[in-house]
Amino acid sequence: QVQLVESGGGLVQAGGSLRLSCAASGRRVSSYSIGWFRQAPGKEREIVGIRWSGGSTYYGDSMEGRFTISRDNAKNTVYLQMNSLKPEDTAIYYCAARVLTGLASSPRNYDAWGQGTQVTVSA
Repeated sequence: QVQLVESGGGLVQAGGSLRLSCAASGRRVSSYSIGWFRQAPGKEREIVGIRWSGGSTYYGDSMEGRFTISRDNAKNTVYLQMNSLKPEDTAIYYCAARVLTGLASSPRNYDAWGQGTQVTVSA
């Protein structure tokens, strides 16, 4: 079973950038499709993007063009590069491994959730 740990969150001004890391242990991260999700206070957890095990990516509507997911197999880590951040991007960001078939954007099809990392974007 893979274990995932997120890091890299913090406080940034609107328009700034952050890079989040999702470090895997126990299994090769390349064996999994890894999803990035976020959850803001009072809101449901939503998909940010997915790095499919084959290497392609998918992004949520409001993230396309601003966020990029990459993978470093040597470091067994998946990254979420976030540019042009907006206050509405403020949330706890999680990574998870897709373990079930079905809707790829549904958190229910993921497991091995990390503890999350807080991202706060000030206006």
